[in-house]
Amino acid sequence: MRPERQLGARYGIGKAPLREALVRLVHEGLVQAIPRSGYRVTPVTIQDVQDIFALRLLLEPAAARLAAGRIDERVLTQLNEPCLAGYTPGDRSSESDFLRANREFHVAIANASGNRRLARVLEQLLEGTERLFHMGLAVRDRTDEMRHEHESLMSALLAGDGDAAAKTTVDQVDAARKMVMDGILAAPWLKEVPVSQW
Repeated sequence: MRPERQLGARYGIGKAPLREALVRLVHEGLVQAIPRSGYRVTPVTIQDVQDIFALRLLLEPAAARLAAGRIDERVLTQLNEPCLAGYTPGDRSSESDFLRANREFHVAIANASGNRRLARVLEQLLEGTERLFHMGLAVRDRTDEMRHEHESLMSALLAGDGDAAAKTTVDQVDAARKMVMDGILAAPWLKEVPVSQW
């Protein structure tokens, strides 16, 4: 828990821009305001993981189906290049660069759907998912799997096969959910948490 003045001093930010940033973080659910105490990072729960991936399963396949045959091959190939390079597990900077590239790849697909509201909601959802991905990426290197997933999705999109694009997207979201859950279950502190209160 950090009071505003400590946050401002730590990050070298003035009072007005700090408050603006904190309001946005609270609005996005990433930070909680504690009255007369300060702010704390919102903890991630299993329910959060379930909710986020349930939403992705509802929205991303629909966006991929709509984008099939409508996306620019050159743009998609260019956005996929950093994803092909992969990341170094445990290196936060490498993971962040990889996740940003992955998000931009998927946002481009959502934008190609032609539904601006769907694309905007998916972009926000994918931004929120990055926090969860950091837990999973450290457990194992998924570069090869994600490379194959992107190639399959690109093939379906460029061929105009909406059904195949939607199915590939479902498989990708399921694999990502499993990776995040594996990351959570691998956390050392979790070994001491009681699973029942009998």
